[in-house]
Amino acid sequence: MEQARSPEAVRQDPGGRLFTRPMLGWILYDFANSAYAVVILAVIFNVWFANVIAGGEAGTRFELFGRAFQVPGVTIFSFVNSAALVLVALAAPVLGALADYSGRKRRYLAYAWLLGALSTGWLSFFSGPEDLLWVGLLFVISNLGFSGGSVFYDAFLPEVCEPGSEGRVSGAGYAAGYLGGGLLLVVIFAVKGIWPGFDFRWSFAMTSLWWLLFALPTFLWLPKREPRPQRAGELGGYLKIGFRRVARSLKHMKRLATLRWFLLAYLVYGTGIETVIRLTSIFGAVELGMEQEQLILYFLVIQGTALIGAMVFGWLADRASNRRALVIALVVWVLVLVWAWFLGLFFSEIREFWLLGMLAGTAMGGSQGVSRSLQALILPEGMESEFFGFFTLSGRMANILGMLSFGLITWITGDMRTGIVSLLLFFVAGLLLLLRVHEKRGSAEAKQFLAELEADAA
Repeated sequence: MEQARSPEAVRQDPGGRLFTRPMLGWILYDFANSAYAVVILAVIFNVWFANVIAGGEAGTRFELFGRAFQVPGVTIFSFVNSAALVLVALAAPVLGALADYSGRKRRYLAYAWLLGALSTGWLSFFSGPEDLLWVGLLFVISNLGFSGGSVFYDAFLPEVCEPGSEGRVSGAGYAAGYLGGGLLLVVIFAVKGIWPGFDFRWSFAMTSLWWLLFALPTFLWLPKREPRPQRAGELGGYLKIGFRRVARSLKHMKRLATLRWFLLAYLVYGTGIETVIRLTSIFGAVELGMEQEQLILYFLVIQGTALIGAMVFGWLADRASNRRALVIALVVWVLVLVWAWFLGLFFSEIREFWLLGMLAGTAMGGSQGVSRSLQALILPEGMESEFFGFFTLSGRMANILGMLSFGLITWITGDMRTGIVSLLLFFVAGLLLLLRVHEKRGSAEAKQFLAELEADAA
């Protein structure tokens, strides 16, 4: 049976122009946790880990089965990143199903928030290659908190907005995230200007404080009335039910053909998006010789254009359709990757890299925001956490494929540009798969899916 949304969650002004308090609470979490996405995944930590902790281009020596391997720092980062994402991918659907059943999305979001933020701050207390194991472990834990929290956070989207505004609200969340991450970069850049001896590893502690502080309104303003908790004993009982609910959903997934095609498309094109985000700064540092201060300014430009892209494509999604908006964004991504292969064709490589960043930022903001709103439209109501768990699973599998493929190609060819441009195939294939996704059909399939589950339970 479909559940009515709380009036508190959907109340807007008569013109539908203002954000409600639950919307603002939801949006602010993006503002808070995107500091992690920018500082840790995109700009500072990844370069610091690859160059300082993992040995840079010279790499780190490992011995396996009596053979010695010299693995480049960027490849080590790719593999550690993949290990973190495997844990998230395996846990996400079960955590989502558990949250739906227990009625504790807010509580589980809070647990993930604290786990991610506190382990991120701890990274600041390590400084050299001898700390590779500890830094890698803390990165895995912080990534689990960041990515796992996204399952519960994304699942609130259908609750905080009224039908027809999903694109606008999802886009506003991503825009707030780009703004938050960009503002923290400005703060870090200002501190470095005032204090030349500032070590960039202390930006990890600043990220932790930012995440902790600005997420507080989220837990005050998100809808507090959740479905009545269903008791299952201790944690083990809830986990068992989580696995059962996932198995039940997979059994009936054949009724959700549109959702299956979308998750597959998201897996494929998301591989390209997430890999470009996480490795662009390393490419700038290694291939183009950009300093850390230059990279911070570069990502400030990307954040600004991504903010604009998220709002523009969110508006387009609500006015036209989510699929059309997403197709346009992916076409822009294809153009970005083709240009990257011929970098230096019109101007100097550095100048074109800046232009590419602006174009990629616009596509990034549009594709990420619209993907989330499209998912919200075609999932079964009342099972948001579980199916956003599948969404997270698809996204994290994309990360794993991207990081592993990039790491291996870079290791084999010794050319980062070849590794990045190889991602073009993922964008083209994802775009073709997306053409099979139809929003109205997906919404109808979700209702039929719920009816079948009720009949099966009876």
